[in-house]
Amino acid sequence: MVTVEPLVLIGSDERGATFVFDNDRTGQFIVVHRKKGSVSGRQFHKGRTEHKNPEKLLIMQGIARLNWRDARSDANGTVMIEGPAMAKVPAYVWHELVAETDFVMLELNALADGQGDTFSWEER
Repeated sequence: MVTVEPLVLIGSDERGATFVFDNDRTGQFIVVHRKKGSVSGRQFHKGRTEHKNPEKLLIMQGIARLNWRDARSDANGTVMIEGPAMAKVPAYVWHELVAETDFVMLELNALADGQGDTFSWEER
């Protein structure tokens, strides 16, 4: 249901590493910094906006635990995401991100994409 893909390493040396990823989205993105132990999300989207179906979360640095539940079935699970990696969360999948360490994330959508398309578990 939720997928996590590592980014493609294209080079590394004593300075660090360089990674790439494919992206068909343009416009405004959200940069997020979360502190260890914090919880974010706790919501799902119905895919009313293109950039919320799927929701793409690029963990750039750090480790996050993504807990998820399908709002239309009994499917649920947990995935650990260690940056750099991209998680894709389909529409109608409730999700929360728990910061296992401090992490930095690029959310490939704008704040406006979630307006009118963000729901609590009780609103399913």
